[in-house]
Amino acid sequence: MTIHMHGNGQDQIGQIHKRGSTIVHGDVGQCYGYGAKGGKLFIRGNAAGRPMINSVGSPKLVINGTALDYLAESFMAGDPLEGGGFVIINGIEYDEKGNLQSMETPYPGGNLFSLSSGGAIYVRDPHSRLSASQLNGGDFTDLTDADWQILEPLLMENEVHFGIQLAALLTVEGEVRAPGEVYRKIIPLKNKALSVEDGWAAKHD
Repeated sequence: MTIHMHGNGQDQIGQIHKRGSTIVHGDVGQCYGYGAKGGKLFIRGNAAGRPMINSVGSPKLVINGTALDYLAESFMAGDPLEGGGFVIINGIEYDEKGNLQSMETPYPGGNLFSLSSGGAIYVRDPHSRLSASQLNGGDFTDLTDADWQILEPLLMENEVHFGIQLAALLTVEGEVRAPGEVYRKIIPLKNKALSVEDGWAAKHD
């Protein structure tokens, strides 16, 4: 099932979202995707506070604008590289002439990834404006080719829904950049510790 909502949505749209796609051609209120378990959710504009709170399983969310605060609080969506859930923040807006431009910051709030134990957040942040002080329970890690393999299809679908071209998202100051130069990955601290341990073990095996 696919649901298109034209205009802005109110609070708690997509609560316990399990399958299919929900596409909002505007902004959404508080707690978008509350307790989502699967499926795909898209927002053309911005989300208010606490989108994807308490989500588990394999939900996938694309926010083309930004979110206010507490994004993906208590997110428990496994490993995105193994089918788990994740969130993409593009941090873009339209200027007065209808052209896409980067927001001053892709995420203005705090408590990003608060109390989360799984999943990942991918932020379009080519100028590294998002700081570690805005995170609460998460940490930055490198974007890999495996990450891009799961992001690219969703961003191409995002292009179909809203006309926001993937090439435009990868363009910074007039130049098309590699995905790892444009997007940053955030994972729960526990997962960061495990990945470091796995890397050490691989080197000493």
